[in-house]
Amino acid sequence: MGNQLDRITHLNYSELPTGDPSGLEKDELRVGVAYFFSDEEEEVEDRSPSDGGFSQDLSPAEEGPFPVSEVEFSAFCSQECIFSKLRENEDLNVFAAETLLTMCKPGDLLELVAAAQPPHWLIYERDERVIHLHKGQIRRDSLLEVSGGRHGRIVNNRYRYRPLPPDLVLQNAAGHVGLRSEEICWTNSESFAAWCRFGKREFKAGGEAHSAEQQYFLKVHLSGGGVHLSGGGVHTLVFRSLEDMIRERRRVDASGILKELVHGGKP
Repeated sequence: MGNQLDRITHLNYSELPTGDPSGLEKDELRVGVAYFFSDEEEEVEDRSPSDGGFSQDLSPAEEGPFPVSEVEFSAFCSQECIFSKLRENEDLNVFAAETLLTMCKPGDLLELVAAAQPPHWLIYERDERVIHLHKGQIRRDSLLEVSGGRHGRIVNNRYRYRPLPPDLVLQNAAGHVGLRSEEICWTNSESFAAWCRFGKREFKAGGEAHSAEQQYFLKVHLSGGGVHLSGGGVHTLVFRSLEDMIRERRRVDASGILKELVHGGKP
């Protein structure tokens, strides 16, 4: 379903320079398409709470921070770094939902993680409430209820885009509460929450302004401890849209496997 990857290329790609993208979109592309959702989010939410990839048994009473074994990524649009999830540059520890609430401010971007699941992204509103995409619907819920035993963290700086002011982030999120899949154009919780915070049309399905020169490079850091492959190093995949790149990265987060490496590029 949805957009399939047009091309996945294996490269010996040199280290790309980093930089901050320009920030706000001046001309927001209006996308009014019905989009058939995958069952990605349904599968996540219907599972019982897992151990979240933790290296030890955790009691709900424990506050954290807790270490998590995860795949590490960096991503670029052309030669500009737009996404970074590297333990050497970021605190990737997570916290129990009760502790996370004491750290949140309105407009914050949150990520809940668990083993063998793609992460679930949310916008923190206030008074323990979050707004998020869940099973094809934009909902307002209690973070404690949504967490379902998963632990989380604030990921405001994961994307390198310039954030909108908090009041605009909340306006973006609250203005879509109650809408369902036939009325919205995001395919997963991360794309919706990131769009609320950054306002970039690239997070929308079909919202990409394609050009012949524009490509996205996802660098998967195989030595990060989460990918089930021997050896180390960095493997780079190429995508034509941010949406395609996000979907592949979330699939790797859930499976811990790079199918392109295991099967020689065959799905």
